[in-house]
Amino acid sequence: MFAAVTSVALVGVEPRPVRVEVHVGGGGKRFTIVGLPDASVREAKERVKASIVSSGFAFPGRDVIVNLSPADLPKAGSAYDLPIALGVLAATNQQISRLDGIVTLGELALDGALRPVVGSLAAAMVAAESGARCLLPTGVTTAATLAGKVEVIPASTLAEAVAGTLGGETGRRLAEPLVVAAPVEDLADVRGQSAARRALEISAAGGHHLLMTGAPGAGKTMLARCVPGILPPLAPVEVLDVALAWSAAGLDRGRSDLPPFRAPHHSATLAALVGGGSGVPVPGEVTLAHRGVLFLDELGEFPVTLLDALRQPVEDGHVVVARKGNTVRFPSRFQLLAATNPCPCGYAGDHLIPCRCTPRAIDKYRRRFSGPLLDRFDLRVRVARLDPDELAGPPAESSAAVRQRVIAARKRQEERGVLNASLSRRDLDAVAWSTEATRLLTMSVRSAALTARGWDRVRRVAVTVADLDESSVIAERHVAEALAFRVSA
Repeated sequence: MFAAVTSVALVGVEPRPVRVEVHVGGGGKRFTIVGLPDASVREAKERVKASIVSSGFAFPGRDVIVNLSPADLPKAGSAYDLPIALGVLAATNQQISRLDGIVTLGELALDGALRPVVGSLAAAMVAAESGARCLLPTGVTTAATLAGKVEVIPASTLAEAVAGTLGGETGRRLAEPLVVAAPVEDLADVRGQSAARRALEISAAGGHHLLMTGAPGAGKTMLARCVPGILPPLAPVEVLDVALAWSAAGLDRGRSDLPPFRAPHHSATLAALVGGGSGVPVPGEVTLAHRGVLFLDELGEFPVTLLDALRQPVEDGHVVVARKGNTVRFPSRFQLLAATNPCPCGYAGDHLIPCRCTPRAIDKYRRRFSGPLLDRFDLRVRVARLDPDELAGPPAESSAAVRQRVIAARKRQEERGVLNASLSRRDLDAVAWSTEATRLLTMSVRSAALTARGWDRVRRVAVTVADLDESSVIAERHVAEALAFRVSA
């Protein structure tokens, strides 16, 4: 006796259908699972047995062989419990005999209850692509609706899941989701810091990387946390893209159209930052920040190895993680924000508190930031100590007002087909440059010691400044502002 049902596996962030085949026959009582299962998949045998019996069904007294196909794709996690149990019931004709048109996953408890698992969105995407229904544990059905027009059948027990495969009513069919932004920090709460606020606006408008340098308490972290609120909302396809990346890491992104904001601690491991782990690789913080912001607070405290590991994802927009027999590619197109003190004590250049660091200590501290990494920051700004009058002053311009200008600038970039931070040299040459702007750029190569990469990055920022200025020609003032943010910190 044979039955098969479709489940899903994630390869990186790509959903792959997995055919769960169940054969029942022979005179023994062995329960075997093949198809590169890990320990948690192999342990499904005990959970499936107990759950079937607890739900009022009979577990067959013959050999049960489960094949997870394709057999060369590693399988991990407890998500295959439910499809294996349904396959056993179908193979033995217990209420169900066929499982065509169903994509399912879920972890079973010993009493037959269904528990939420990672991969519900991936399962819904596979179901939508094949025109099937998606049977999922009740607690994860909301995220699955991001996949679009797919019938999601929620079930809280194995018995309800069986009823769902037969077309019975197991719970509410969920409609397509509404995308709702979550509240974030507002720029209206930031006093003063006009230069830093301007740098944030330019950074958000063009997707440029930004480094803020200043004394402790000047407001660097607060400024960074305001960035998601001035970025344009994610498009529906981007919401799905981000949610899938989070799902691969075992996290529920929800239905927010707000760009993600990730701020890993400086004690994070290399695997936590760029992805990895034993067995099947999982995404790191650079992937969780995909289409959003990666904020590195206290940049000087991060190990040099971690900072250097950021070069590839910052430049390429993806990271490749290789493990024995398994290589995956994770998306990581994020906007990098970083904040650092100017020295170990934090008060170099402060006009009130004198710096206590020796020149050697300052030099050692700044050597943590390699030249290639610093060169990848399009904007650098000094965040100075606030004046008491500014602290007691009225609220500043709100994030909502700044966001409108950023969205308008992004619309101009849509006509070019690419975000300004990703403009190629050919794209930059095609932009209209005034004679004065070109002359200032040429002079800056010598006076500011710009590298070839720095030359292009200054030009990209100048284009963004012009977009915010609603100008179709890059003028000298646009280049001057871009250069000022290149060498100001």
